Order: sequence, then C-alpha cells, then structure tokens
Amino acid sequence: MSSTTQVRRSGRRWRGSIVLGAVTVAALVSACSGAASGPNGGSGDAAAAPAADAKLTLTVYSKFTDREYNVVTAGLNKLKAKFPNIEIKHEGQQDDDKITQSIRGGNPPDVAISFFTDNLGAWCSTGSFQDLKPYIDRDKIDLTQIPDAVRSYTEFQGKRCAMPLLADVYGFYYNKDMFAAKGITSPPKTTSELFEATKKLTEFNPDGSIKVAGFMPSMPFYANMAQYWAPNFGASYLGPDGQSHLADSPEWKAMFDFQKQLVDFYGGHAKVEQFKAGLGEEYSADHGFQRGKLAMMIDGEYRTAFIKDQAPELKFGTAAPPVLDSKPDRYGGAFTTGTIIAIPKGAKNPGAAWELIKQVTLDTATLVDLSNGLKNVPSTKAALTDPKLEVTPEFKTFLDLYNGGKLLPNPSTPIGDAHLKAVNDFAEKWQAGNIPDMVAGLKQVDAQINDELAQKRAGG
Repeated sequence: MSSTTQVRRSGRRWRGSIVLGAVTVAALVSACSGAASGPNGGSGDAAAAPAADAKLTLTVYSKFTDREYNVVTAGLNKLKAKFPNIEIKHEGQQDDDKITQSIRGGNPPDVAISFFTDNLGAWCSTGSFQDLKPYIDRDKIDLTQIPDAVRSYTEFQGKRCAMPLLADVYGFYYNKDMFAAKGITSPPKTTSELFEATKKLTEFNPDGSIKVAGFMPSMPFYANMAQYWAPNFGASYLGPDGQSHLADSPEWKAMFDFQKQLVDFYGGHAKVEQFKAGLGEEYSADHGFQRGKLAMMIDGEYRTAFIKDQAPELKFGTAAPPVLDSKPDRYGGAFTTGTIIAIPKGAKNPGAAWELIKQVTLDTATLVDLSNGLKNVPSTKAALTDPKLEVTPEFKTFLDLYNGGKLLPNPSTPIGDAHLKAVNDFAEKWQAGNIPDMVAGLKQVDAQINDELAQKRAGG
C-alpha cells in the first residue's frame, strides 16, 4: 500500500480532516440549503437502472493515487461485466473540499469516494449526499451483511447517505523476539498487563534516556489517538442526550490516568518527547516498531502490508487491543473506520451510480479483489470468509475483530471531527503536564464541543 495514500488511514488523519471538516461543513450548508427533491436532489424515488446497452460515462472522484488508484479503478471497472457500454472515468486526488466545490458549482461527479467518515454527518444533514434508502428498499438490499458499527458510520440520524467501501480496524502489534527475550508468553489483555509488559520490555540508556519503549503514551503520535484507544476503555464521546459528558465519564478518566502512568514511568514528558523525536516517520521504513524501537503498539490492519514490504525479517504478532481491567467484556473489540462511497446531490446519472456502488460495496468477488489489493478489511461478512481472500495469521486478527460484534466507530455529528480534535488536543496538553486538574480540563472540552454542537443545530 502506498505511503502517500495510506496517510488517510493513519492516526494523524484528524489533523488534516478537521481542516477539511471545517471548510466542508460551512460550504455544504451554503451549497445545499434548499436542496431539490427527487433522484437528483437527495430524496424521493430511486432513479432507474440504466439499460444493458446504455452508453454513458460515470465520473468518480476519489483521493486514491499511485498503486492504490489502479487497484480501485480495476474494481470500479468490474461494472462493465453487467453494463459493457458504461465507461468509468476515475479521477484521483480529489479530496472532500473538491467534492464540495463540484456540488456547489452544479457539476458534481456521479459517485464520490471519501476517506473521512468523520465528515459523514455534514454530508448527510445538508443533503450533499443523496439518501440511498429508496435504492436499498427497491433492490431489497440486506444491510445485515454489514456489521452494525460499519453501518452506523455510513448513516446519520437514521439517514443512509453512503455505503462502506472496505474498512480499517485497529488492533495490537507486538515484537515476538522481544517478548521471548523477556519471557512474555502472550500479548497483554488488560491495561495492567500492558503496563507490566511495558516495564519489562523498555530499555534505558546509561544516561536515563529511552533506548527501547515498551509502549508509547504519546498522543497524538503514530496511531495513538484518543478515538482509537477509547473503545478499549469503554469510553464514548456523546451521551444519550447528544451532549459531550467527558468530565463525568470514569472511562475517559481511566484512559488519561493510564496515559499519565506511562509518561511517569518513562521519567516524564521531556524524555518521552526526546525519544519520539528520534523515531522515523509513520509510513517510512524507519517506523519505530519496524526498526525495533517500539515493542508494542496499536495500529491498523494495513500495517501488516507495510511490515511485509519494509521490514520483512521482523517477527511480529497481532491481537485484540488490551482493555481496561474493569471492562473485560470489551476484550475482542476494536475501533473501526473506513472509506465511504456516495451519490452527490445533482449527479447526472444517479441510477447508474447506484449500480456502481452496489458493485463495489456488496459484490463479494469485487470486495475480495479490492481487499487483496489494498490490504484493508472487506466490508461484508460474506467477503470475510471467501476462499480467495488472502489471509495471513497476522491479518486474520483484524478479520476476527471485524466480525466479532464488538466494533465501535466514531459518532457521526454535524460538526465533522471537531470533537475528536478537541479531545486529542486535551490529551497532548495533559501528557505534557499543562493541565493540572483533569476534571476541570475535561469540563472545558465538554463546553467547547457542546457549544459547537449547539451552533450547528441552530444553523450556525
């Protein structure tokens, strides 16, 4: 998987996507106020499928580039087996802002592919992506073949305006040689076990600086994100009332206490930062885990492909992420996100666009080919067990997590991923010792998130 396009799936994605989110949400409200009804406006009856001999061109926007672009283009072109006269014009390097601008300008693509599920609430609530329910009802699509968590991040407030195009699942990686050297026989299942393993696996230089870190507390860094840790602690962003209640959550408090426990073990924030500064970039061959500087980490399934390509001699294992000691029932769960695909408001060929979306999101053979090429998790249960799916023991962990019934996604909100950024900003300041009172700090985060939610709900 190419390092250029893979950045979209990384732990850093919130830094880029929050900018997209802020720009996109504002633009969408302007572009989609007074959205038209009917197939091209986002509501009403489903547009008819094209005739078998119909000649037309479907334009698809995505952010894929390089090798991944070719893999996805091949998947899109599988539609030609059913509709040989339909041409697919796949335009890569098109981000959410470009999709928004095309809708606002009245010249959208027929199909839009977005890397950012966090913007789904804005897409749906403004009508920028069309409601797919009429198509799903007409074609009697069984959505139960897609796990609940994945269905949830492709709809907003009961409105399905997108379908999942492969998924990412975040699990636990560990260095087998380091485990054997320290007599650790199995990956940790709880945070207490993770902390004990961290102490055994960590090595310090004579001057007290870190030589090898058992597990890094830095957030955000690599795939260390608040939203990726949260499911393992049973922490949720919004309460039943749709408001942020972080300061009242014992789960969030436990997560940040664990983070501080790790920072203190390493001798403080300065030593952690010094060590982190010497680690390679996330998608370079010098990644800390791949170079034996990190013994354990949380990361997505795609890391298996990077290791095979960049560090083939590394002996590593994968497992479910460790969970809070008081939440043993959460073991076997994980965070999930993924790529989404939709029909934009104003699409010229919505009926044909839906046929393409069905092909790449529900056809088992197509999903298996895409998964084998991109090394992401196929998004239907049937594709998970297809004999043509290429599965290593390390990759199988993520398939099991995906199919285990304990996945948790980010909540879709009308403020994009502003709530995610707010919590990660808090985590960064907390680990640096710049927040003396955790509860008071979390109350400020709650107030910030709830204020943004209130403004958006009021049409601000």
